[in-house]
Amino acid sequence: MTKVAEKKIEVQDPHCAAPNLREDHDKGLELLKYLVIGLIFGIVFVKAEIISWFRIQEMFRLQSFHMYGVIGSAVVTGIISVQLIKRLNVKTIHGETIEIPDKVFKKGQVIGGFIFGLGWALTGACPGPLFAQIGSGYTVVLVTLISALAGTWVYGKYAHKLPN
Repeated sequence: MTKVAEKKIEVQDPHCAAPNLREDHDKGLELLKYLVIGLIFGIVFVKAEIISWFRIQEMFRLQSFHMYGVIGSAVVTGIISVQLIKRLNVKTIHGETIEIPDKVFKKGQVIGGFIFGLGWALTGACPGPLFAQIGSGYTVVLVTLISALAGTWVYGKYAHKLPN
């Protein structure tokens, strides 16, 4: 058992199902690995054309399978990865046990998904590729980024008042 796993950690946010129990934090040049991974991820997004407004519009107009193929392969990869983590009892690089809580359905997820999809269809961007779009020179997407941040802040402020 690791030092972190032995300590009883009090979770600040009761809505957080999977808090990060790491006590040490990356600093300085250790953060460079996240920049490199982000750059590689962004390049893959650009090369796969999943940041293209036209590809996203094709998807929502049911004119092309491209985006459905990308999303579908990501879902399949996620399912396989989660099953491997659960069945092989994979631990983090810091030796912590990975706990994946069961999901509980809430009708708010359907409403939130609809709002998310509507915003995605209107702007041609979802939160993942926003930075790749901005990095590719589509600076108008800054409006979408600011709107996404504002929406996240509003949700965090009023989540406790929303229906389950």
